[in-house]
Amino acid sequence: MSRVAVLTDSNSGITQAEGKELGIGILPMPFFIDGEEYFEEITLSQEEFYERLKANHDIKTSQPAPGDVMGLWDKYLEEYDEIVYIPMSSGLSSSCETAMMLADDYDGRVQVVNNQRISVTQRQSVKDAIWLASEGKSAAGIREILEKNKFESSIYITVDTLKYLKKGGRITPAAAAIGTVLNLKPVLQIQGEKLDAYAKVRGWKQAKKTMLDAMEKDLLHRFGNQPVHLEAAYTCSDEEAQKWKEEIEDRFPQYKVEMDRLSLSVACHIGPGAMAVACSKVITL
Repeated sequence: MSRVAVLTDSNSGITQAEGKELGIGILPMPFFIDGEEYFEEITLSQEEFYERLKANHDIKTSQPAPGDVMGLWDKYLEEYDEIVYIPMSSGLSSSCETAMMLADDYDGRVQVVNNQRISVTQRQSVKDAIWLASEGKSAAGIREILEKNKFESSIYITVDTLKYLKKGGRITPAAAAIGTVLNLKPVLQIQGEKLDAYAKVRGWKQAKKTMLDAMEKDLLHRFGNQPVHLEAAYTCSDEEAQKWKEEIEDRFPQYKVEMDRLSLSVACHIGPGAMAVACSKVITL
């Protein structure tokens, strides 16, 4: 049986320490802050990131250098026969497409999964890949299964401030000004390709209800009561996040909710104070 290594990037929310515990490799995502390059969990902690984001430093996301990607692959291929690499969604970054081109030089030993995931849903794909490898699936077989299920997930996010959506050009300055005055909270969704608008409501109470209603609708109609992993994500404080998790569990008592911070690549565009609810379909053989 071929030995398969599972690798991902830090957009999954899996830290370097967690990667070691799970026995997987984590490629740190690069950021430019005021023109200087930093690497998530290597030279930039989550705390430092949010401090600089709130202080209005110029923060830009970037894709990993090809040499860094291939360096990680080469390291694992010294010990493993094959690699499954799960980067962030191709709809949110060109890093997936770049990785797929780089993999062409590895004669099939590196399988890049383009399964349109980010943050907690990407993390679940990594867990699924680890399980599939333990079940004896090849790297190509794991990629096929994950890509077959790539749209079987949902994320709904509400932002606390319109400032970062305006800064990224996702809404106009006029719309941001009006929204701030009226206390409008945009509810966004990620269902595969990209970050899209879902609804616009007034205040956090209505925003949370809208997200939970949307998730209930998905569970009933998109997934037809099939088993799913239910997840929560956030860029708000840990205390607020814990309360949000409890609200989700109250609404869906039959589920155990896994919670994690949103990836910094998403946080760049939505800012601090955000909350999300997500789900991923349970993969079976």
